[in-house]
Amino acid sequence: MQVEIRWLQEEDIQALAEMEAQTFSMPWSANAFRELVGNPDCFYLVALFEGKVVGGAGYTYLCGEASIDNVVVTKEYRGLGIGQALLQELIARGEAQKITAFTLEVRVSNEIAIHIYEKAGFCGEGIRPGFYEKPREDALIMWRR
Repeated sequence: MQVEIRWLQEEDIQALAEMEAQTFSMPWSANAFRELVGNPDCFYLVALFEGKVVGGAGYTYLCGEASIDNVVVTKEYRGLGIGQALLQELIARGEAQKITAFTLEVRVSNEIAIHIYEKAGFCGEGIRPGFYEKPREDALIMWRR
């Protein structure tokens, strides 16, 4: 399976927002993604298969560190390594910009995502109680340093 990974562009926003709406209980809107495109501290990638957006991932830069805001893959393409590829590319591009640490939050029940993050070198370092809503759940704070 040949997947292209590139920077998020305006024409990707609607597909990415729809993917978020199908995946998360509190998805980001198209307008939220549109604001990211012009923000010099936000870096977002999309994965395309045969020209179709099938995944996305991004981080916000702050003081030499990157907070990974989300990693999402459309349901039909999960389990094919696209999320892992997006994450690895995001980290590689961040390290090329001299980012030394990456952090993220993940639902404590999301074992698949936690496994992907651990494969990328992230380690759990704490819990944010009640961080997520719909349903209410704790977040595992993970770091890659």
